[in-house]
Amino acid sequence: MAPPLTLLTAAAAVVVAVAVGSAGGPAARVHGLGGRGWEISNGNGSVRAPATVPGTVHGALLTRGLLRDPYYRFNDEAYRWVGLDNWTYTRTFTLPPDVRKWKRVNLVCDGLDTVATILLNNVTIGTANNMFRRYTFDCTDVIKERNYIEVRFASAVLYAAKQSAAHSPYSVPPDCPPPQQNGECHVNFIRKEQSSFSWDWGPSFPTQGIWKDIRIEMYDICHLTYLTSTSVYDETRQRWSVEIESFYDVVSSQLIKGELTASIPSLHTHQTYKIGLGKGEYSRIQVRLNVNQNASVDPWWPHGHGNQTGYNMTVTVTVGGERLIDKSSMVYFRTVELIQEPVPGSPGLSFYFKINGLPIFMKGSNWIPADAFLERVTSDVLQNLLQSTVDANMNALRVWGGGVYEQDAFYELCDKLGIMIWQDFMFACALYPTDKRFLASVKEEITHQVRRLKSHPSIIIWSGNNENEAALATNWFHISQSNISLYLHDYVQLYVSTIRETVLKEDRNRPYITSSPTNGKESVQEHWVARNPYDVHYGDVHYYSYDTDCWDWTHFPKPRFASEYGFQSWPSFSTLEKVSAAEDWSFNSSFVTHRQHQVAGNKLLLNQIQLHFQLPQAEDPLQNFQSTIYLSQVMQAECIKAQTEFYRRSRSEVVDGQGMTMGSLYWQLNDIWQAPSWASIEYGGKWKMLHYFARNFFAPVLPVAFEDDGTLYIYGISDLSMDLQLVLQVRVYQWSSLEPACAHTTEPFTLKGSSAAPVYKAMTAALLQPCSCTRDRCVVAFHLEDQGQQRGPVNYHLLTSLKDAHTLRDPHINASVSEHGGVYSVSLHSSSIAPYVWLDVGNIPGRFSDNGFLMLQHNKVLTFLPRRPTSTSQLQAALTIRTLHSSTLTTH
Repeated sequence: MAPPLTLLTAAAAVVVAVAVGSAGGPAARVHGLGGRGWEISNGNGSVRAPATVPGTVHGALLTRGLLRDPYYRFNDEAYRWVGLDNWTYTRTFTLPPDVRKWKRVNLVCDGLDTVATILLNNVTIGTANNMFRRYTFDCTDVIKERNYIEVRFASAVLYAAKQSAAHSPYSVPPDCPPPQQNGECHVNFIRKEQSSFSWDWGPSFPTQGIWKDIRIEMYDICHLTYLTSTSVYDETRQRWSVEIESFYDVVSSQLIKGELTASIPSLHTHQTYKIGLGKGEYSRIQVRLNVNQNASVDPWWPHGHGNQTGYNMTVTVTVGGERLIDKSSMVYFRTVELIQEPVPGSPGLSFYFKINGLPIFMKGSNWIPADAFLERVTSDVLQNLLQSTVDANMNALRVWGGGVYEQDAFYELCDKLGIMIWQDFMFACALYPTDKRFLASVKEEITHQVRRLKSHPSIIIWSGNNENEAALATNWFHISQSNISLYLHDYVQLYVSTIRETVLKEDRNRPYITSSPTNGKESVQEHWVARNPYDVHYGDVHYYSYDTDCWDWTHFPKPRFASEYGFQSWPSFSTLEKVSAAEDWSFNSSFVTHRQHQVAGNKLLLNQIQLHFQLPQAEDPLQNFQSTIYLSQVMQAECIKAQTEFYRRSRSEVVDGQGMTMGSLYWQLNDIWQAPSWASIEYGGKWKMLHYFARNFFAPVLPVAFEDDGTLYIYGISDLSMDLQLVLQVRVYQWSSLEPACAHTTEPFTLKGSSAAPVYKAMTAALLQPCSCTRDRCVVAFHLEDQGQQRGPVNYHLLTSLKDAHTLRDPHINASVSEHGGVYSVSLHSSSIAPYVWLDVGNIPGRFSDNGFLMLQHNKVLTFLPRRPTSTSQLQAALTIRTLHSSTLTTH
């Protein structure tokens, strides 16, 4: 959704924008205050620096050279003083001489982080205490030609502590994060990015600043504040229409009569409506635009299921023959339904999404803030992360509730790329106060965000919070039974009476659930907090288990929808090297302990590695460190592969009352800094091994294997709408040879569209015996074929932990780099089977066409896609190759 007519982009310089009426007179004027020209100062004035808006105090101090890289080593603790001080933004600006002639002049702040008092020409015009709201301050009586503005921020940390202390009737847990997170306390008492006080994957940087656009708006009659469009499909008439809502700040005390014209030229659709605008800040006009019945509408589809077609729509408001507003935006046509209905052969209810009437299996991950300093999340950062999402065959992301409602560019890219968004509201892993001021602020927040975002077809569901239903149901915070009803009442007050009611008022075209995980309709029946929100027979489930073998599918729950699951790994050495020193490069270093924010995280990670691999025993500590990083990524990739394949093969079956799984969103997509985490993409955009694996385990057509009681099963999975005629090729290899020990081809079979079904079954011992194989000497590889052409990736099934595999040896891989027509190729030659072949070019940004793979052939050619200009010689010099049974190799 494009911004209203009078909005400037976030990075706009100080300019004047004018909306011109049909008679040539200005209907409104906008003066942007973004860009340079600001100064920040701390509480006692001892620190001053120029600042850019949008931005943060940390960013300004870093640009001025008053801070080093905040992510370097222990600087998150060293720079704690920044978040404990109070900071003021100031600047002067000049307006046209006729500024006092306008009937209404507002200062509009799209994002203030977070607690602020705003003064214009030494007069207080307003206050703010919610990072997620738009604030509009009437400054008609104090505005001048030359002006001085101050935005006085208070420490978010101290404010939150003060609010908690003032909440005297009862405590609202948790007070503080675990000590491993090196964080700040009472984040639930401030409407601010919750993870800015620290999280188990991120640092504590409680920022202050003007983090979104700020501007002066001047007008005489009315001003458009929001314009939304939502498509509706009439099944009976088989016809699309568009619900258009427009919101105005009306100055005139008299009812304003005029006309609103809406037009979609490419669909030959044009209608004019008589309207009346009453005085008020949020005068609302609702109209329905019926699409020309002869027009052919191409609906918006998720990635992999169709096009993401959008249509340009114009809305014009005319009063007394004068055109006051002329606004263009994109409109998309799609419907969404959350299906919760009885499942044959199983207790409970289904939980899946239909888009345009088609059931869609959601494949993807969870999104966290891409940086602790949000001004650094540029369009290039977003483009790389979201393109990486669809390039890994994902069609969905969950915007997690402990971060921020993302910038407009994020949702616009998701619209274009076909990424479905599960949108949490920003409440996570905590209970919250429910006093009148807090709830009023939340209501304003939800109203603003829904109006800002509801036109995006990518957003398919609103969710009230992250894990707070589970927190109450399983009593995370050890609340006494005598007091639990108090907190249950608060929960309903916040997520039902306030957020749900606000969402239903603003957007009835998407489903709303109160929490994730939740039992959905069953939670509603149980008065909004289910006895067991992790019940696999309802809703969605989060699952983490660090003590069990994460390769063993028998440990996994079989839910209707898996919206969180994962395991940690460390980022690559080249990523860590930027923010560390040589003394840090050991798993026993203070730096490694400091960066690990999960309780006992490094111990759990090493224990999991040792289930299937030998820990490195090199004499060189640096080599040990790098090898352990590599093994952590191998382990993570295999863990998430095993679990995701389990969920995908469970989509069409019910076993012991469980199954019909229709969503698989692993935790998490992206990183906020350079540290161990659950992410598949490192801070800076480098793909971990998991992300390369994801491209295969989320492939539209895929065979997956598992063993049960000595029997090997292979399922065929298809997300396509049409049926496929296929055969399955099964090959058994001895680890010591690149030639198959034996091979099997099934009879042709039909793999139905949008399904998962068994296509092969054999006793494992019977399969191996003719191949002269034992479990510790062989591996099974398999793929699907369509009329002799491979369909989907080659997959494999490991018959034993690789620490127990015999005859695996150093494959002695040779590599050469070449360039043809701007395409960089890497040619590999191997002397034997090589598990987890990992190519790395250090700090050269980009990605390979394949990586982390099982090499089953002598020769393989890959491409490298750079994100900045490079050369063959640079790639050749930087390229290293690692496999499970080889040291790092530098090519020549």
